[in-house]
Amino acid sequence: MPDTRPGREKILGVAQKIRRNTRKGNESGFRVIITGKGGVGKTTITALLAHLFAQKGFTTLAVDEDPQMNLPFAAGIPREESDRIIPLTKNLDYVQEKTGVRPGAGWGSMLTLNPDVSDVVERFGIKGPGGVNILVMGTIMQAATGCLCPENTLLESVIRYINLREGEVILMDTPAGVEHFGRSIAQGFNQAVLITDPTFNAVQVVRQSAHLAKELGIPTIHLVINRVRSENDIRKVQEILGDTMDLFSEQFYLPYDEDLIVCEPDVVPLLNSASPFMERLITLQKTLENYGTKP
Repeated sequence: MPDTRPGREKILGVAQKIRRNTRKGNESGFRVIITGKGGVGKTTITALLAHLFAQKGFTTLAVDEDPQMNLPFAAGIPREESDRIIPLTKNLDYVQEKTGVRPGAGWGSMLTLNPDVSDVVERFGIKGPGGVNILVMGTIMQAATGCLCPENTLLESVIRYINLREGEVILMDTPAGVEHFGRSIAQGFNQAVLITDPTFNAVQVVRQSAHLAKELGIPTIHLVINRVRSENDIRKVQEILGDTMDLFSEQFYLPYDEDLIVCEPDVVPLLNSASPFMERLITLQKTLENYGTKP
């Protein structure tokens, strides 16, 4: 017998309306977190991948979470314009507007823990060459994690929000090392690109990052070995990683390219190159696309 209790029909109607209007996130588009030790080429690769996706017609947002803030330079934003960029964590008025507390105000203030940041890309996103959108977030330069401060609250809210933006490829260039890894960043990112060069310290960072990414539930993890000069470089990395190699869905080897030194910090001219480096990077882009658009 159907349930005819008073209000049942009204409750069902409200539930259906909520279900229709709830943004599930990531219904189209996909999220890629890019990480590794400092100096291995994360920012260069992020910038080039963003342009390759934009060239293929994807709406692309490259997010700079690295305190060095080099992604705008690499993506082709003129230096004088890049120098004027204020990261979100340093935009004191915006932090206060969204969290209710000005950075450095001290304890005792009422902090909004879930601020509405739905205007962040429109207000602070930068349109780069080739249609690439860039958002410079900045980070918190503190050793302690889980800081209940307005800057961290804002960053976590922004990350949650961009994970809900539909129809976009999101590429996040993260700080060096593994300390930034946490559920607030990893949640919603369905691919991780871990970049190393053939040095022991860089490979150790990737080794730790691969295990953390797996523990945090990122389903697809890719290994990129940058600046490869010989087969010995590849074997060295594989030997150091050992059983960790089993965690990677795909592996990519990018050859050393002197043109990167010539072009930097603006690596956009490399897009017109038919070098082995760019050929391999295009293969990486296609692989990310294939994994990201799987049903």
